[in-house]
Amino acid sequence: MVQPKQSTGERAVPQQQTPTFAALTVPKASDVLAAEVRERILSGEFGEGTALPPERQLVEQTGLSRATVREALRILEVENLLEIRPGRGGGAFVHRPGRESLANTVHLVIRGQRIRLSALHETREAIEPTCAGLAAERRTDADLAALDDANAELVAADGDIPRFLRANVRWHTAVARASGNELLIGFMSALSEAIYAATDIEPFMDADIRRVTARAHGKIADAIRAGDRAAASRRMTRHVCGFSIAAADVDQRGRVDLGAAREA
Repeated sequence: MVQPKQSTGERAVPQQQTPTFAALTVPKASDVLAAEVRERILSGEFGEGTALPPERQLVEQTGLSRATVREALRILEVENLLEIRPGRGGGAFVHRPGRESLANTVHLVIRGQRIRLSALHETREAIEPTCAGLAAERRTDADLAALDDANAELVAADGDIPRFLRANVRWHTAVARASGNELLIGFMSALSEAIYAATDIEPFMDADIRRVTARAHGKIADAIRAGDRAAASRRMTRHVCGFSIAAADVDQRGRVDLGAAREA
C-alpha cells in the first residue's frame, strides 16, 4: 500500500530542547546572619548599646556553627555596627552609625577611587552654598560662636600655615554643622579634609590670601547671623568658587591668582 506523501506545506515538529539553568550563588550563612542583625540595628529594633546574646547562645538560637557566628559578628564590627568588647562583661554591643561614619566612608571612597580634585571642587561648590543658606535659617548661638572662634583662630595663625589651614577646615565644618543636616555635615567634613590634603597650596598662602579668606568668612558669618539665607548662599558661592579657581591655578602654573580668590 502506498503511503500518502507529506504535504509540502506542513512544518516539521521541532525537537524539544533540554532545559538549562544558570549557576546559582548561594549566600554564605555568615552573610545571612549579618544581614539580619544589620537590618534589626538600622531599623531601630536594636538600640545603641544593646548587648547581643553571648556567642554560645547565638550558636544555639541560630543553629549555626561557632565559626559562622564569629564571622558574622566580625562583618558587623568592620561595618562599625557592633563594638566587640573583650574580657569579663564583654561581648557584642550595638553601635548605631553617626555622622562620623558617613564622613569616614566618603573619605575612604575619595581616596580609594582617587577622585579628581576638580570633581571635589565641583561637589563642594554644589553643596556648601546650600549649607550656608540652611545655616542662616537654623544656626544657634553655639553655632555662631563656633564660626567666630574658628575664624579668630585662622587670623591668629598669621604665618603658621598648617595652623591656618586647620582653622580653615574647622570653620567650613562649623558652617555645615550649623545647617543642621546630618548628611551635609558628613559630606562636608570629608570634602574639606580631602580638598586641603590634595591641594599643595601651603607655600602660596601669603598674607594677602589669608586676609582675603578671613574677610570672606566674616561676610558669610554676618549673613548667617542675620538670618539672610540668600546672602549667605551667594557669598559662600563666591568664596568657594574663588578658592577653586585659585587652587586650579596653583596646580597648573605653580602660583595663586589672588584676583580669582577675592570677594566680588
